Amino acid sequence: MTGKFLFPLVFAATAVQAAPLPVAPQLTLSAAEQLAASAREACAARGKAVTIAVLDAGGQTVLLGRGDGVGPHNTEAARRKAYSALSTKTATLHLGRAARANPDTANLAHLPELLLLGGGVPLWQGDALVGAIGVAGGGGPEGDDTCARAALAGRPDLQTR
Repeated sequence: MTGKFLFPLVFAATAVQAAPLPVAPQLTLSAAEQLAASAREACAARGKAVTIAVLDAGGQTVLLGRGDGVGPHNTEAARRKAYSALSTKTATLHLGRAARANPDTANLAHLPELLLLGGGVPLWQGDALVGAIGVAGGGGPEGDDTCARAALAGRPDLQTR
């Protein structure tokens, strides 16, 4: 009796293993380093040292670097800005302004990991969300947003929305 059930079980397991998994673009360490360098240069041109966080599509930190003289609170701020942009698929400058203007979304500011301050932008490769960058310490929400968007200079394969 046991032999009658073994063949279908082996066949079913083989069929499941043969199904290909989709291949999604991934944000590499090399790409994260290039993004951080571009953002850092843009901020330095404005006289600002910053902290930069780059997260992959799963929300894992790929790169985190604090500029010389930048306050330690900016390390967590940069990571949370990147996380907020990734999680909501929205630039945090826009997200924060929209949340403050709409009572229905104002409570987003109370979610533990979200930080609704400018400086976080999602990173897209075509239609695939591949990660996010967060910048903190650039002289306010607009300055941080400008530096985060400048990270895409020289990266035609990546866009933000």
